[in-house]
Amino acid sequence: MTYSVAVSGASGYAGGEILRLLGAHPDVEVRTVTAHSNAGQPLIEHQPHLRSLTHLTLQDTTPEVLAGHDIVFLALPHGQSGQYTQVLADVPLVIDAGADHRLTSWDAWNAFYGGDFHEPWAYGVPELPVRGAKQRTHLVGATRIAAPGCNASTVALSLAPGVAAGVIDPGDIVTVLAVGASGAGKSPKADLLASEILGSANPYAVGGTHRHIPEIRQALAAAGVWPGEDIRISFTPVLVPMSRGILATSTAPILGDVSDARIRAAWEDAYGDEIFVQLLPEGHFPRTADVLGANTALMGLAVDRAAHRVVVVTAVDNLVKGTAGAAIQSMNIALGLPEGRGLSVNGVAP
Repeated sequence: MTYSVAVSGASGYAGGEILRLLGAHPDVEVRTVTAHSNAGQPLIEHQPHLRSLTHLTLQDTTPEVLAGHDIVFLALPHGQSGQYTQVLADVPLVIDAGADHRLTSWDAWNAFYGGDFHEPWAYGVPELPVRGAKQRTHLVGATRIAAPGCNASTVALSLAPGVAAGVIDPGDIVTVLAVGASGAGKSPKADLLASEILGSANPYAVGGTHRHIPEIRQALAAAGVWPGEDIRISFTPVLVPMSRGILATSTAPILGDVSDARIRAAWEDAYGDEIFVQLLPEGHFPRTADVLGANTALMGLAVDRAAHRVVVVTAVDNLVKGTAGAAIQSMNIALGLPEGRGLSVNGVAP
């Protein structure tokens, strides 16, 4: 069976990456692409690298245009996807790459986003530990999926095994992320000009204001027995001069008197059988260059006995494993297709 697909926000970075991956997927046909201000223009003018989709023209993002497909991807700015929840009720599978359906708490949504709160959908991070199981069990047969925030899923995957195994204390998490500029979207902004970011590293959303914080707390609470209000995170993203990628360095205190071997075993047990989340050998740590274009999260772990903390360094491509790849991986699971269909563990080098 070939599934018909519509992708909204197709002229942006997330929409473009969804299209790039779907273009190599043997079970789908991209029939419709939509945009807002760019409607009426050829897709190839905005995504010149997508040579297999030169026949498509951007249409208006309306319920009428998106309806009638087997699968709809919503790659829209935060706060805009929720308006389509009811009007696309007849579409068998809808996947939101925005934040509108990620959070389960109205209070968290109101504090970090504001505006209308929408029902939470199945969270699209299949490998995430969830109280003795994996999040993929909630994606089997799902009809509505919320793709993750790239920073949020990177940090959650980094620390969830330790929370689930009870070897780290999530009440004192510190994470610093080097983030590529594509994470800010494609809209022109003065602070994202090459003259502003080349040769510089710029922190942003400092002091607990980043919108991905409640998403991380929610995911880690689901991984173990800790209530969300007891999970405390110091989260500092830093914009660095690369187009894509995240390198997240996350630390948390060791909980109790556990050995280095038991700590490492928590991550090995969680990800030992996973294809797209891989723990590197002891003493090895990833680079963002190693995951460029891949649906892979590479992870290195160290135990800092002097500080009594566990350190996890994780690299992902924010547009693939952080967004579009996670969405398509979750789509595969929901449809009963092989989980890795249309996705690659191999990066591009140099």
